[in-house]
Amino acid sequence: MTAADELPIYELLGEARLSAIVAGFYRRVATDPILEPMYPKGDMAGAEERLRQFLIYRFGGPQTYIEERGHPRLRMRHLPFRIDQAARDRWMELMMAAVDEHDVAPEHRDYLERFLGGIADFMRNA
Repeated sequence: MTAADELPIYELLGEARLSAIVAGFYRRVATDPILEPMYPKGDMAGAEERLRQFLIYRFGGPQTYIEERGHPRLRMRHLPFRIDQAARDRWMELMMAAVDEHDVAPEHRDYLERFLGGIADFMRNA
């Protein structure tokens, strides 16, 4: 996906809806047998905040993520976790279920699925 292909998702969906999508995702992760064990005990709220800030930053919102954490370095940050095809697919399943809870136009949903799918593919390390 090139810069020319990108949609201004932050502008189109807004911070509140992006935050609600991330909250819905983590609500599902908390009871998921594949993804929940990957999260350090007691840090689910921290993980939710980091993903929320990352997506807001990446989709054109405030740069809080960069200001607080620097370059995302996603592969390096996720290297300690075994992310195989099953984990990648479950991440996408739960994320898209969270997107589907909200009033997201079909073309924006399709964009999110492509964008997030690219990140999910990039994160596989097993």
